[in-house]
Amino acid sequence: MTETGTPPLRPARRRRPLRLAFRGVAAVALFALAAAIWQQDRLTRLAAVLTLFEPDRIVGNFTAMDRLFESRTMPLSGAPASEQPRGPDMQMPPGFDAWAAERSVTAIVVLKDGVIRHESYPLSEPGREDDPALRTRISWSVAKSFLSVLTGILLEEGAIQSLDDPVTRYVPALQGSAYDGTSLRQLMWMASGVVFDEDYLDFWSDINKMGRVLALGRSMDAFAAGLTDTFAPPGTDWQYVSIDTHVLGMVLRGATGRPLPDLMKEKLLDPLRLEVEPYYVTDGYGVAFALGGLNLTTRDYARFGDMVARGGVTADGARIVSEAWIAESTAATAPTGEGESGYGYQWWIPEGSGPGQVLARGVYGQYIHIDRPRGVVIAVNAADRLFRDPGVHEANVAMLRQIAEALD
Repeated sequence: MTETGTPPLRPARRRRPLRLAFRGVAAVALFALAAAIWQQDRLTRLAAVLTLFEPDRIVGNFTAMDRLFESRTMPLSGAPASEQPRGPDMQMPPGFDAWAAERSVTAIVVLKDGVIRHESYPLSEPGREDDPALRTRISWSVAKSFLSVLTGILLEEGAIQSLDDPVTRYVPALQGSAYDGTSLRQLMWMASGVVFDEDYLDFWSDINKMGRVLALGRSMDAFAAGLTDTFAPPGTDWQYVSIDTHVLGMVLRGATGRPLPDLMKEKLLDPLRLEVEPYYVTDGYGVAFALGGLNLTTRDYARFGDMVARGGVTADGARIVSEAWIAESTAATAPTGEGESGYGYQWWIPEGSGPGQVLARGVYGQYIHIDRPRGVVIAVNAADRLFRDPGVHEANVAMLRQIAEALD
């Protein structure tokens, strides 16, 4: 004790290193906990990828992608949704109900001149009591056709100088990759010549490796830039390669310096005046999964199709893109082989299509069928695990055409 009866200060100084050590241990523990949570989040997303298409989960998963993956919303502008008036219910063609059941159709909206003539949601989701019409659904490759329209807008605004520009003009990081020497037009045709295995049923295919890149929070841009092999010179051979569309998204970002969700919202989705807030699935860097990560309601997919059917004009008369771009982008100009479906700029033109008939198409049964001469748009969402079986796509196109013809 000191003369004043108080304890000396030196022992307290000796305890200070212990307090600092405790703080250090606590900081390390907190960091370890945060890292564990981060890794757990990654593992959860990876598990979601591996079980995404399981029979007992696929329907629910396709309306809950924002709970399974990282995502970015595109808030509505605040304007009221564009009108979709209802007309008398149409008589669906023979065999429709059996087809919808066999193909696991979850939603279908049929418009005639912008008027809803049929709307149904055949598959219910366990535990969901909300309005199925207001549920967003994954587009898969239907998203590619949205990107086609956005490209036309940016071309007409001058952000993109020419479709014949090399992609490396806008994305220098692709120099030395398989995309070095590919033009934007060749990219939109799916004629890049880049080697990419699109087999959804092969765990080790490139498309499934790409899914794991998303799940683990890695970079889609780095994945694309890491591709180095080609099977043909650009523009000479058509092969459906979904990564081409991601590179298209890289070009649009490079041309504008803006994220894809911001561009899509401002240039396309806000003018369409959607009913429900859409979102994109993203990678771990917040980059939109451009080739298939767009999520809208089925009625909003129909709104987009109706704008295309009207030649780039919305139902309330707002011009989004030129009639010339709609005509050019939906023409079968890609170098597809004999007996293959026609392809334009991220649009399908199936065999037997008449003038003005075009298709946006996604895996597991997603479609927007547009018949411009008839003024018919059919938006379909599905969870069809047998979508790749022989004859399935052809039967789907036949049914979509029968529905359009039933409105004559």
